[in-house]
Amino acid sequence: MNKNSINSLQQIVIKSKKLVFFGGAGVSTESGIPDFRSTDGLYNQQWKYPPEQIISRSFFFANTPEFYRFYRAKLLPKGIKPNAAHYKLAELEQAGILKAVITQNIDGLHQLAGSKEVYELHGSTLRNYCMKCGEFYDEKIIIESENEPDKLPHCKKCGGLIKPDVVLYEEGLNQDIINKSIEAISQADTLIIGGTSLTVYPAAGLIQYFKGDKLVLLNKSETPHDSYADLVIHEPIGEVLSQITTDK
Repeated sequence: MNKNSINSLQQIVIKSKKLVFFGGAGVSTESGIPDFRSTDGLYNQQWKYPPEQIISRSFFFANTPEFYRFYRAKLLPKGIKPNAAHYKLAELEQAGILKAVITQNIDGLHQLAGSKEVYELHGSTLRNYCMKCGEFYDEKIIIESENEPDKLPHCKKCGGLIKPDVVLYEEGLNQDIINKSIEAISQADTLIIGGTSLTVYPAAGLIQYFKGDKLVLLNKSETPHDSYADLVIHEPIGEVLSQITTDK
């Protein structure tokens, strides 16, 4: 790993007063969660239906049992814990350097690592709600429903079908989360983008609101925005961030 790049990142971080982190699937791959578009990603795995079709709103209603079979197997992996990237971001927030984490991930690992100001653009697998009465449940209701006769999670109060609070294809993003993300990015003096190919819209379009001083891209592969960044590091994000300290 290029020591000069790490030193440059270190200087950018400690000089920042309003740092914001924008992350994607690559932040969680070091925790064992597969991304979508890499060689081993979900889109390149063999299922009865294409994964992008399975995690769509229309498929959820048309073939709910198959949706949940995929969802439990691939989006609710067992024994997953935060990695070095999650913990470092939480540490930077506690030090008063990082102001917000904006994530495309739905795994809740940022909060498990200790981050407080987290904007989840695509929702969270840790939250689930009854489509009939609105009662909320944690992810255990989804896992345990595999033992039900119909393999589906039902509300314990009214019997309605429970749906994960995640944004499926054909669904819009939460406008309040978008507004908070735009506000955070527009006020940031430094924006670190990590673990995302910046190809998924509208989430990727949020970076256009950044008007600050330093733009940093941390991703194992190139992105369409590499040429606009002040610093680009093509290394695993956990390995990179673990070398950053909060000492000024």
